[in-house]
Amino acid sequence: MIKTAKLASVLTLAVLFVAGIALAQTDPGVQSASRGTGAALSSVVSNSPSGILAFFTDGQTRFQEVETVSGSANVGLGPRFNANQCSICHAQPAIGGTGSATNPQFLFTSNGVAPGNTMPSFITATGPTREARFPFFFNANGSVNTNSPNGGVEDLFTVTGRSDAGTCNSATALPQPSFATAVEENDVIFRIPTPVFGAGLIENLDDSTLLKNQVVNLNNDLGISGTFNHNGNDGTISRFGWKAQNKSLHIFAGEAYNVEMGISNLLFPQDRPLPGEDGAGGTGDTGLVSTCLNLGGAGYPEDTSNPGSTGTAILDDVSAFANFMRFLAPPPPGGVILNGSSVSASTISAGSSLFVSVGCATCHNPTPGTTQASGFTSSLGKAPVNAFSDIEIHNMGTGLADNVSQGSAGGDQFRTAPLWGLGQRIFLLHDGRTSNLITAIQDHASNSSEATFVEEQFFDLSTTQQQEILDFLRSL
Repeated sequence: MIKTAKLASVLTLAVLFVAGIALAQTDPGVQSASRGTGAALSSVVSNSPSGILAFFTDGQTRFQEVETVSGSANVGLGPRFNANQCSICHAQPAIGGTGSATNPQFLFTSNGVAPGNTMPSFITATGPTREARFPFFFNANGSVNTNSPNGGVEDLFTVTGRSDAGTCNSATALPQPSFATAVEENDVIFRIPTPVFGAGLIENLDDSTLLKNQVVNLNNDLGISGTFNHNGNDGTISRFGWKAQNKSLHIFAGEAYNVEMGISNLLFPQDRPLPGEDGAGGTGDTGLVSTCLNLGGAGYPEDTSNPGSTGTAILDDVSAFANFMRFLAPPPPGGVILNGSSVSASTISAGSSLFVSVGCATCHNPTPGTTQASGFTSSLGKAPVNAFSDIEIHNMGTGLADNVSQGSAGGDQFRTAPLWGLGQRIFLLHDGRTSNLITAIQDHASNSSEATFVEEQFFDLSTTQQQEILDFLRSL
């Protein structure tokens, strides 16, 4: 859906580029200078209340620990997994962020992490850190059954071939999912990690604040009409994950520990079969093979609290992870370097105003509101949440649809991605398909996307104005 004027503009810019005249808008790219991202909230740094800094530091340490299948420490990895430490997925530009420029997953089959596995074609050395899902189950002949929705995570690797895998060493008993077939049949979608800086502030927004903000957002003539995903147990607004499918940071951490690393925990107490092994894909599915259960040898759940310990050691890993994420400060904005030169503050300010005037801020609200009082630490209470998100889910059209439903979020619905920290992100959109802001903006427009009109308004701006918005976005 490209207007004639927009197409003419693109063609004109192409001619100018060929002629050697650098007038086209340019994504300034990932800003490498340190902005202080990855620090704790100010009240946590001040250790208020007393002892809280130790809990943040403990969680930060555990977030980077390497998990093993069996042995004496950090036990429980697998039987299937996507990573063996949280920081593999959350490393850019600091621990707690998103995927780094070099993908650690690409080395797993050669460095002993997943030696008995075949590397999926979509995992590359310099591509995004990913998880994979099959939108639909397959028929017995390998064709896609579009009448049988799947959508669950298909873990990339198994513990087969590892020296600590014990009785789970048969590739036949524990095969990798059929990634080659899924790629060939176009039945695979990807998700990249979401950064968790400032996540405690998002968690501490009360529902009434979000609902009042939604009323303001709905007052537009841009074709935008977002809604919320809700927790299935208590009905309150959920807010974490690409489709806002997780209610709290505890659930977010517990699900990731179980799904991404295969570690059972107090929130998810059982080893997780693949979607095709748990009965969802057919009546013959019988779960994980018995030789791949209880590999750690201590029973379930593998991650437990430690009531005999004191201090931070009493916590289970999931609680420690949640505290680390909860107490991370939001990513601060910073200066922008474009083609080796600093972008002026006035240019960034102009871009901020244009971001609002073309309609981007209708979904990417500079702030959806102020947090409720906090029982954890003062920095989490009565604080603005400058996330550039409304925390709502929106129809993003056929171009971005992944045909996976989670909670009340349908196949083309996604949470408005918070833009704070965007200046230092490498891979963009839910599947990491691009590293270029211009492409990411273009991909907001497609059939049935709420963002199509706003995207067209962006490309109707002058090249200078478009550049100002790009510079502003990389300042976040």
